[in-house]
Amino acid sequence: MDTFKQISAFVNVATRGSLSAAARAEGVTPAIVGRRLDALEARLGVKLLIRTTRKLTLTFEGQAFLEDCQKVLTDLANAEAAVSLGGVQASGYLKVSAPAGFGRQHVAPLVGDFMRANPEVRVNLNLSDRLVDLINENIDCAIRIGELTDSSLVSVRLGEMRRMVVASPAYLVEHGVPRSPDHLAGHNCLSLGQQRGWVFRDPASGSIDTLKVTGDFECNDGAVLHEWALAGRGLAWRSLWEVGRDLKEGRLTSVLDAWQAPPMGIYAVFPQRRHLPLRVRLFIDLLKENYSRPSYWELR
Repeated sequence: MDTFKQISAFVNVATRGSLSAAARAEGVTPAIVGRRLDALEARLGVKLLIRTTRKLTLTFEGQAFLEDCQKVLTDLANAEAAVSLGGVQASGYLKVSAPAGFGRQHVAPLVGDFMRANPEVRVNLNLSDRLVDLINENIDCAIRIGELTDSSLVSVRLGEMRRMVVASPAYLVEHGVPRSPDHLAGHNCLSLGQQRGWVFRDPASGSIDTLKVTGDFECNDGAVLHEWALAGRGLAWRSLWEVGRDLKEGRLTSVLDAWQAPPMGIYAVFPQRRHLPLRVRLFIDLLKENYSRPSYWELR
């Protein structure tokens, strides 16, 4: 007898509570479902269900086996979805985590696009600057920027992000344009609290250096530094995802472009699993499609 049919019958009986309900779900008679259960128990050599005229009760072995069987059936459904995307609609619950500032500007708007294209998916977007525990917090996918440290997670590179020194045109008219990182000592640098320094790459040697900067303004909130830079209070070292639109529309100007550090990766990370649910794969694909376009960062 087909092993899959035996497992399917067992799961249906255990979750629906009766042979007749399982039979209706599978489109067969209760007698056929009963024979499949008998064959499964005989092959395994254990009792999975205690059947009486009034109710069905899972044995200890049956409860443990049920959890494994449900995972097998879910993996099979995901595998089928992987080869027939055109005929499958994403559904279910998707929990996503992202850094707060980045998530507000570059994940939340795309969640709206995703849900319009996939109306059967419910999305929970968790914005936090702490490093979330994907497994213990039941998070399907997290967006992270920069070096990845958790080797137990699977990652997909969505795009890359550059950081640059920016200032308002008014500030540069009044204080001049720095021509090298050494000139920053004569400027008011807007510092992010607890930041090790600003990173530069020497255009001649290619060496990477971290320079500790000083200034009259310091804050642990990047959005505040952004506003201070717009107000002409100093130079700020910010990511393109935050200042791209301001650069395009002339509110900010980038300096020391030849000294920009290598770009950082933007990643989607998720727990290891054999088959990624369709809703997660489609969401990752949407992010990658947008983040890989340089023009996206200017328009957003």
